[in-house]
Amino acid sequence: MARWEPGARERLVVAAVDLFAEQGYDATTVAQIAERAGVTKSTFFRHFPDKRELLVAGQETLSRLLAEGIADAPADASPLEAVANGLRRAATAMGPMNRELAPRLKAAVAASTELQERDALKSVGLAAAMTAALTARGLPDATAALASELGVLAFKRGYFAWSESDHGDDDPAEFLVAALEELRAASASLD
Repeated sequence: MARWEPGARERLVVAAVDLFAEQGYDATTVAQIAERAGVTKSTFFRHFPDKRELLVAGQETLSRLLAEGIADAPADASPLEAVANGLRRAATAMGPMNRELAPRLKAAVAASTELQERDALKSVGLAAAMTAALTARGLPDATAALASELGVLAFKRGYFAWSESDHGDDDPAEFLVAALEELRAASASLD
């Protein structure tokens, strides 16, 4: 099967994740990433300010989709139903490249403290976008924040479950929403 041929930005992300997995984040240079992606260093810097930002490629799009999905949920939707709507909308941006990169990205993040910190900041950004969308629906801050944190956790759990599934044509939305339902059930057992 031929490898998917993404554009320059996507090739940079793939090259970086591969290099991070092969030789570690600290040992990987921007020059190596650009060379592996078949672009110049100046092209790299047109897309990313530094190699750390490769980890959050697409975060703005993901935040926007989550917020739009929450905003578009029916008016009578519960907070978690609105979050599920956001997760479904975010799943529309997940494609073959996301699925292919997930295991290598997970390994690269696990092996680097700096990438773990950047990943944590990404989670904070996603939660903030969902919290803002939920408070715009009239929810109290604490309720919106809790639903958003569950949404971020569901996104991460569902994303990796989708990437590890055996069927290439699985709908990622099913995995994201199933993870949210699992967390909803788990939170009910906390009392």
